[in-house]
Amino acid sequence: MTQSALTSTPSAGGGVSVGPRDSKSYKAFTWFNGTFLVVLCGFMLYPFVTVLAQSFSSAGAVKAGMVNVWPVGFNLTTYKVVIANDLFWSSYKNTVVYTLVGTTIAMVLTTLLAYVLARRALRGRNILIGIAVFTMFFNGGLIPNYVLIQTLGLKNTMWAVVLPGAISVFNLLVMKSFFENMPTELEEAAQIDGLGWWGIFRRIVLPLSKAVIATMILFYSVAIWNDWFAAFLYLDKQELFPVTLYLRNMIAGASSTASQGAAASGSSTSEIAANIQAVTMILTIIPVLCIYPFVQRYFVSGIMLGSVKG
Repeated sequence: MTQSALTSTPSAGGGVSVGPRDSKSYKAFTWFNGTFLVVLCGFMLYPFVTVLAQSFSSAGAVKAGMVNVWPVGFNLTTYKVVIANDLFWSSYKNTVVYTLVGTTIAMVLTTLLAYVLARRALRGRNILIGIAVFTMFFNGGLIPNYVLIQTLGLKNTMWAVVLPGAISVFNLLVMKSFFENMPTELEEAAQIDGLGWWGIFRRIVLPLSKAVIATMILFYSVAIWNDWFAAFLYLDKQELFPVTLYLRNMIAGASSTASQGAAASGSSTSEIAANIQAVTMILTIIPVLCIYPFVQRYFVSGIMLGSVKG
């Protein structure tokens, strides 16, 4: 049906009747919907804009609560202090390494396990799925996990950060559902052509799964990038800290960066700390903001394709 057929249709008297898209109720709904979404986006962007304004404002203005959506007492001193801090950049490098390694491991394990669990002929399939779902609601607890990491010799290593969360059960179930909905005729045709299961997975399944794979990469990378608690538990050496733990220590007053910034700018420790927090937040989320637009087009389609039950 064409656009014109939706907007105007011939009436019995030879005239043209008004279609649904030309009705007043539809126009009112469109206006209300658009206005509501714009306002909603404004509410969502307001905290980010406020933090951005604080990062470019003077420490005194931030402490006095004078900053709203526009910088007050514009200055770049705090940016210079943070950028000149070697600990910040080493933490930033650690976060990039943890994210790349952790996402790679997580995608390999999740994709392989999801494809195996999607095979309906697999013996014990329901038991394996049940075990995976069970871990979504129950786990060993904080202390047993800490003892396990320490016993395995993973404490104060990168693997203590990237391995415990290598498989997200939610992501696993989404990918499994996606693989289950793929036409079985494709695999049967590939088997006739002589491909084994590994060949089918590599040459047929993966190329057709770009949307859900891109979505899972986004999920895993953002989760690892934002995670600080695992590093807080298992890492004691500052040179191994991710930037999120560096930020957490700064906010909690456990980092020496605030006092270093105070010495550089001549302000009190409490004044400079508020400004450093905002600056570090902005520097931390820049990579996520840069990457997200490139995978956003896969986001909705990947989730919808993986959630439809065949």
